[in-house]
Amino acid sequence: MEAIASVIPETIEKQEAPAYINGSHALMKALLAEGVDTIFGYPGGAIMPVYDALFDYQEQLNHILVRHEQGAGHAAEGYARVSGRAGVCLVTSGPGATNLVTAIADALIDSTPMVCIVGQVAKKLLGTDAFQEADVMGVTMPITKWNYQITDANEVPEIISKAFYIAQSGRPGPVLIDITKSAQLELMTKPFVYEKCQTLISYRPRLVPKQEQVEAAANLINSAKRPYILVGHGVQIARAEDELKVFVEKTGIPVATTLLGQSTIPTNHPLYVGWLGMHGNYGPNVMTDHADVIIAIGMRFDDRVTGDASKYIKQAKVVHIEIDPSEIDKIIRADAPVVGDAKAALNALLPLVKPNDHTVWRNEFRKYDAVENETITVPELTNTNGKIRMAEVIDMLSTKTKGESILVTDVGQHQMMASRYYQFRRPNSLVTSGGMGTMGFALPAAFGAQVGAPDRQVVAIIGDGCFQMTLQELGTIVQNKQPVKAIILNNNFLGMVRQWQQLFHERRYSFVELQNPDFITIAKGFGMAGQTCTERDNLSDALDTMLNYDGPFLLEVIVEKEENVFPMVPAGASVAQIRLK
Repeated sequence: MEAIASVIPETIEKQEAPAYINGSHALMKALLAEGVDTIFGYPGGAIMPVYDALFDYQEQLNHILVRHEQGAGHAAEGYARVSGRAGVCLVTSGPGATNLVTAIADALIDSTPMVCIVGQVAKKLLGTDAFQEADVMGVTMPITKWNYQITDANEVPEIISKAFYIAQSGRPGPVLIDITKSAQLELMTKPFVYEKCQTLISYRPRLVPKQEQVEAAANLINSAKRPYILVGHGVQIARAEDELKVFVEKTGIPVATTLLGQSTIPTNHPLYVGWLGMHGNYGPNVMTDHADVIIAIGMRFDDRVTGDASKYIKQAKVVHIEIDPSEIDKIIRADAPVVGDAKAALNALLPLVKPNDHTVWRNEFRKYDAVENETITVPELTNTNGKIRMAEVIDMLSTKTKGESILVTDVGQHQMMASRYYQFRRPNSLVTSGGMGTMGFALPAAFGAQVGAPDRQVVAIIGDGCFQMTLQELGTIVQNKQPVKAIILNNNFLGMVRQWQQLFHERRYSFVELQNPDFITIAKGFGMAGQTCTERDNLSDALDTMLNYDGPFLLEVIVEKEENVFPMVPAGASVAQIRLK
């Protein structure tokens, strides 16, 4: 027996159990496989195993600790908008997840790719009203492209792969993955294998348009006498700015942009006529009623552009280039729909459209420009009476930065003034909350944009009301040493609401006046440099100080208290009823 026993170790190899990883480590490996380099997040109990795994990946994954989960969402939006890659959020269950909801809704309506990973209670506790349990799937289903709850560690690779594919393909948008704590902790029962998702049976976005649709669109464009191009955010999402420029210059057609479409084409381009919308330029709005063919590219005819849709462009044939087929005929009927990616559509159209001389038609826009300049622009920029005006600040900023900064704006009068007076010279240079109009967006989004575009200067334009919604993110900016510049245009009012109350509610100012704190003292409390400018003579030096400062800087400018933004299309009116005062 002793002889037999002595032979066993030499003839039989010891079999070791394979070392499988848990769901949390699988998640880290999946994110790395997708090329993720930055995560915006806030830890908590239900996501703690993931954060424990993240500790081992700190050199590969840059985690940025925000001060509020909404800030994580907006930062991820800013990152995504300038980089073209999905922004990634990581938060805990319950209030952590619900705090993210506003940013998710914002990302959906503005077509921003985002992958939100949310902790959840253990599988056995689902549906028991356990501590910090919330029905995140039910809450976010209407505001995501896709959401999914992971209850098994083996699901992690496949689901994360699908999440990134869905978020970034077709019309981009947010995806939410709810992962139970038990799935984070348990070991996979098979080796980790990651395959990038390339296609899904139930989701097939069309990138290349049908040839017959392209030909029909080209025929309309070539026959037009008064054609007009309306450009939305979709062109920048498709990275089709160069194709658009070639298309515009070949056809000679005047081009306007939506709010989110701004910076797609330089504002000094001879064929650029301005921007559309409720507070857009006078000519571009009025002239939509004079065009015979409208070429809408990557835009969805939202109510801020159309005004009363029942009266909008009734005289024109419509070419609608759009990647999301659900947007075709939703608001405005398309005579020549082209379903596909803007870059692919423009490349397909270019050989078919003919050069044309539309100089006389284009000059019609200039007549309205002259009226707007005389009535609004010149007085706003040259009036030296009273306090500084918002227009002066933006105009001077534009000159000093040569129109090359990334402008991140919050929501309200300052947002409209930034769009009116900043002369964009580089593509993909405006980050703002368009469809949702989310106050508090700019500060965290500016930080995310700076992380996503570290080689560019980022300037946030913020109202005093908006600033107080997410000012805690000053701490995030300082801790991460990002050189974000922020300008508060302080009028001690919720300015846009006050304007509406003045114009449409007989100046009955109902709860819109703000007693503001000392913003600069708050900034310095976070360790951020700043100063206040109250006098017009000091504005230029104050802007220089901010722009040249080595690090983050907050500049507060005290502006005219009851300034209004014009032009303006009143709610429910047609674009032809736009007001100059």
